[in-house]
Amino acid sequence: MEVNSAKSNLARIRGIALDVDGVLTDGGLWWGPRGEEWKRFCFADIMGISLAQRAGIEFALISGEDSPLVDQFAKKMDIRYVFKGCRDKAGALRDFAKATGIGLAELSFIGDDVNDLSAMEISGFSAAPATASADVLAYAGFVAKKSGGNGAVREWIEAILVARGIDVKALLQKPRATQDVAAGGHG
Repeated sequence: MEVNSAKSNLARIRGIALDVDGVLTDGGLWWGPRGEEWKRFCFADIMGISLAQRAGIEFALISGEDSPLVDQFAKKMDIRYVFKGCRDKAGALRDFAKATGIGLAELSFIGDDVNDLSAMEISGFSAAPATASADVLAYAGFVAKKSGGNGAVREWIEAILVARGIDVKALLQKPRATQDVAAGGHG
């Protein structure tokens, strides 16, 4: 893909769907002494999502796992569209597109493993962290230099914002848009 064509495609992105484990987290799973599940999220990625929301980009979480931590993250980040325990990630991405009125060509999906490929294939632009599987790395339109759970999402978001001609520093002065639907309300 030519650089100008890639920038044009990036500038059209109005929605981003994120896999959770291996993208927003490092893919590790920790259990506490009472069996509780713990995951680590990166503040650089959190800031990136916040900046993108200020720029009007809508988000969805599409996870193969059915973890309450996904709901907690969605609530903290005011992400309205959550698909957990999802085996059909392409179907979830279509549902996200339908619910938001954003065309698939205007959606980006970020994944890290082979179960993410179906959603990556139908999205307008796919991305992956540096630590993604070989099949995903070969397919992704953008491969972050950073690993999952360590700033890869932020790197991707900044590429989109720059392609849209948005001053990232100016976004810091703009409040996040208030959402009118509760987090976790879908999927």
